[in-house]
Amino acid sequence: MAGGALEGIRVVDLSSVVVGPVTTMCLADHGADVIKVEAPAGDLLRKLGGTSRTGQLSPKFIHLNRNKRSIVLDLKQPGPMAALRKLLATADVCVSNMRPKAMARLGLGVEQLRAINPRMIYCGLVGFGSGGRYAPKPAYDGIIQGMGGLTAIFDKADGQPRFLPMTIADHTVGLIAAQMIMLALYKRATTGVAEAIEVPMFENMAAFVLSEHLGQLSYAPGRGEPGDMRLLDRGARPIPTKDGHICISANTDAQAFALFRAIGRPELCDDPRFNSIKARYDNVSEYFQLREAALREKTTAEWVAIFEAADVPAGPSHTLESLFADEHLSDVGMLQAREHPEEGTLIDIGLPNRSDGLARTDYRLPPSPGEHTREILAELGYDEGDMGELAGAGPS
Repeated sequence: MAGGALEGIRVVDLSSVVVGPVTTMCLADHGADVIKVEAPAGDLLRKLGGTSRTGQLSPKFIHLNRNKRSIVLDLKQPGPMAALRKLLATADVCVSNMRPKAMARLGLGVEQLRAINPRMIYCGLVGFGSGGRYAPKPAYDGIIQGMGGLTAIFDKADGQPRFLPMTIADHTVGLIAAQMIMLALYKRATTGVAEAIEVPMFENMAAFVLSEHLGQLSYAPGRGEPGDMRLLDRGARPIPTKDGHICISANTDAQAFALFRAIGRPELCDDPRFNSIKARYDNVSEYFQLREAALREKTTAEWVAIFEAADVPAGPSHTLESLFADEHLSDVGMLQAREHPEEGTLIDIGLPNRSDGLARTDYRLPPSPGEHTREILAELGYDEGDMGELAGAGPS
């Protein structure tokens, strides 16, 4: 038994790469039986983002697919498609990031899924909402970062648009989809109604960016330019120290005045450019420049200690290597070694959120392609002869 808040909930996962697997791993981590349906070639992410001994468990795949079971089905063939329909009939949730037309061609449109299982919640992760002109377009994280305004933030701050160097749209929208599925499960439990959910990447990321940066266009008519300059100013970045960089967020008057005293500039507490929240916003570039000029004289560790004593929010700007070695993450057990029979020792990323009983109590290594095909088919009532006839049934 898996334990966790979603124990007993079965999720058929027709998604691949990042956005869908983020969603379904969140469900799996909290007890759901997530069955990852893969084509004979396997999820593309198995080979993206780094190499592995087997060629099937890239670092990114490892960190998005624990606690799941894998079944390989060639959905271009009638036998495996029939098996998928039997599997869907047992499911509480189905998640897909295929475009709606592709799902319909497979005979898995929303109404067709309802006919298979009227109690099943369907969550479709799409690039663009079905009500708009972009609906048929394909979408990947970089496209959504550009169209959703994330690249514009860099352009406004640094004079050149660029991508945030991680699949931030996929991760953000994947977690939003998990939230929507939880709401749908609650509604089904209280009303018996199973929802069909559409979670578009473009609209969600546009809302994310605009909530931060619509700025003075939040009023009609507009009262000025969009953008929060505290975040867009060139000085809104980690500050160089004697041996690295430090991050500071001194937002309240008490924090800013403590910062001024800590850097040996107490007179700035009464400076009309900096003596209030509004004044510092109106003079944000100068505010950031004076911080930068002051912090080069000591090491990051020295400044962190000084600011902790002064109650100024601050912390080191980690490198990827130092983040991996962070002592607090070690204290809370964030990184855990797991032994894999083919890949050797894997470093697993633990759950960041703690609870008494919401998370599952067991652990499944990220699956090999089709690792659980025969196990799942047996649960559906197939015998050994049937399994052998299913093209692409995968390894036992």
